[in-house]
Amino acid sequence: MTHPISVLIADDHGIVREGLRAVINAEPDMKLIGEAVDGEDACQKVLALKPDVIVMDLMMPRKNGLDATREIKHAMPQARILVLTSFGDDEMVFAAIKAGAVGYLLKDSSAQELPDAIRCLYRDESSLHPAIARKLVMRCADDSTASDALTEMEIEVLKLMTHGLKNQAIGNRLNISERTARFHVSNIMSKLHLENRTEAALYAIRRGLVSADAPRP
Repeated sequence: MTHPISVLIADDHGIVREGLRAVINAEPDMKLIGEAVDGEDACQKVLALKPDVIVMDLMMPRKNGLDATREIKHAMPQARILVLTSFGDDEMVFAAIKAGAVGYLLKDSSAQELPDAIRCLYRDESSLHPAIARKLVMRCADDSTASDALTEMEIEVLKLMTHGLKNQAIGNRLNISERTARFHVSNIMSKLHLENRTEAALYAIRRGLVSADAPRP
């Protein structure tokens, strides 16, 4: 390594930042280059300092860690964000990963797990607390089961959604009412745990249901 891994930490509790500072500064291959006291502060300092790795708390004033993560990833897609939080509930985990975090560590982790996770992110690898990894494995298993549970009609609706067709156009194409098309779309979103049509399109492409460059039907 030609230079230390530059790290920025974002947490609204001073005592937590002090502990993180001590852990990071004790590592010879790391350098703490910035500290942020809330999400808004984190966004500004990340853009100014461009750290190799950002350690992000989720619950902070002015702008929470999820919103800060989304904003940072939008401005700097290459940003490596490690969530460090006391919250391990499913929705928080999935929201953080979806926002762009590539690592998720709980605050009850050992002191050595933090630098290990930072090094993983610096190598462009994901780093997940074991409990979080299990949640994601279960979520992926659920998604796979759910996708297999799509009916033939739902698969056809999903394909048309991928090509940008709205409910009325889907109904016209499949000779069903707009209301029925809307019902199928709702079922698809629920079964696959998707939030919008863009995610549905990406899912269909990943699963090979449609080609990324297929012509519009």
